[in-house]
Amino acid sequence: MKKTFTIVGLILINAFSDAQIVINEIYGGNENSGAVLKNNYIVLKNIGTSLVSLTGASIQYAPAIGAFSQYHTLPDFTLGPDESYLIQEAAIAGGTEDLPKPDFIATTITNFDGSLNKSVGLKISNVSGKIALAGSIVQVSGPTSSNVLDFVGYGSNADQFKGDGPAPSPTTTTAIKRTLNGSSDNMTDFSLEGNAKSGFVQNPFIKDGKIVFGTEVKDAKVYDTFRQVVKKSPTKFAIAMDITDLPKGTYIVTGTINNVPISQKIVKD
Repeated sequence: MKKTFTIVGLILINAFSDAQIVINEIYGGNENSGAVLKNNYIVLKNIGTSLVSLTGASIQYAPAIGAFSQYHTLPDFTLGPDESYLIQEAAIAGGTEDLPKPDFIATTITNFDGSLNKSVGLKISNVSGKIALAGSIVQVSGPTSSNVLDFVGYGSNADQFKGDGPAPSPTTTTAIKRTLNGSSDNMTDFSLEGNAKSGFVQNPFIKDGKIVFGTEVKDAKVYDTFRQVVKKSPTKFAIAMDITDLPKGTYIVTGTINNVPISQKIVKD
């Protein structure tokens, strides 16, 4: 992760009017989930082309269904183009692997209802939830709230998300990570990254014109890098998809496995 420093004399762009900093990666887990990492974490990233200063912002968290219930503030920081910011959240009992050195360690968590929260960092669900990067500590009501800089609903149970559907759920060894530099569709912008690299597509580099799944996938679709659907499975359930008619390039495959939405990046060469 890249750590950044404010350089005196540079003209900074206010992220509130030019929201280039997005939620780039999410990892959630608890002792019972078998998570291998010692902490939950969130990674922010500047996907723009200009230096951005973030002041007075917060990370807000909500369960899969219901209102945003808690938040923590962020320090004032600055990110240059393509730079990332690692936020260490709540500890995971039983985790064995340390995170890389974080840029910020979240400590005090505030409940919106005024009740006491003794957690040190956010306890992020490994199944389904909602996370917002907000420009203030005002409680977010949804993706279109005026103070929302970015919003991610993940897991099949999430009742709010950006775009056509939620991002996939993390796994015990795998974060969900933004693979398309947009911020308009959680389902197609995010895919599984990390140790479980095979995902649900057996070979992410398609060489014979066919996508072969490792299991039966419901409602399989293929999106191009503009987040347009360019291919749909002709059957409700599929174990493979023929994409010989598509040009070479990078695509995102989505679908549902055991009622959980899944997405993965593939390359046709």
